[in-house]
Amino acid sequence: MQTLFGFNSLPLIKHAVATVGSYDGVHIGHKVLIEQVIRRAKLRGGESVVLTFEPHPRITLGQDEGLKLLTTAEEKGQILESLGVDYMLIIPFDRAFSRLTHEQFISEYLIDKLHIEELVVGYNHHFGHNKGGDYNFLTTQGLEVTRIDQQLVENNKVSSTIIRSTIERGDMYTANQLLGHTYLIIGTSDNNGFVATDSYKLLPPLGSYRAVIDGSDGEIRVVEGGLHCSVENKLITIEI
Repeated sequence: MQTLFGFNSLPLIKHAVATVGSYDGVHIGHKVLIEQVIRRAKLRGGESVVLTFEPHPRITLGQDEGLKLLTTAEEKGQILESLGVDYMLIIPFDRAFSRLTHEQFISEYLIDKLHIEELVVGYNHHFGHNKGGDYNFLTTQGLEVTRIDQQLVENNKVSSTIIRSTIERGDMYTANQLLGHTYLIIGTSDNNGFVATDSYKLLPPLGSYRAVIDGSDGEIRVVEGGLHCSVENKLITIEI
């Protein structure tokens, strides 16, 4: 997978099929949608593109009080690559971008710059300034649009908000069921084993957790101010 930053100097992407969203956690509901993007791109002889935002829109809009995220951009990229996505395009979400209308975003960016042929969206997808764009609008823009129904697990809906609440109470088993993968943390450990993570990264409650660290069984401890592990002085991948 190739990671792209912004819409300038884009490579030629053949018959692009795309989806747009924060995709925090890349949970099983997201995966159904992303797998559809990949499948439909292959049917066209084209390539799949996931467009996401950095930083999270709530941060740019000053609505980040209490915000905790399931995935950093790096973590999201690792999961998307494992699914077989061709491109992750990170949109720098600044104030100017936040003011784009849905008409501008579709015509000036998705069509004129990315040249997408098809867009895959979730059941409640809205976009653009004040979330003015929706599925009905998209169907008028000369694109093929595929809408994916809401996903359920044991008759319960799946959302990033619900997954955050399960992690906050330490229920990693349920969180991983809803994610469809083990909870991923990528950070850099210092010479004391303290792991530096993004300030918005959601950690489970204080305590010790069995984990896979760089592919080997181990344990992490979530403490006041962050987490510790036995691995020192390196970039590490932790799966809880």
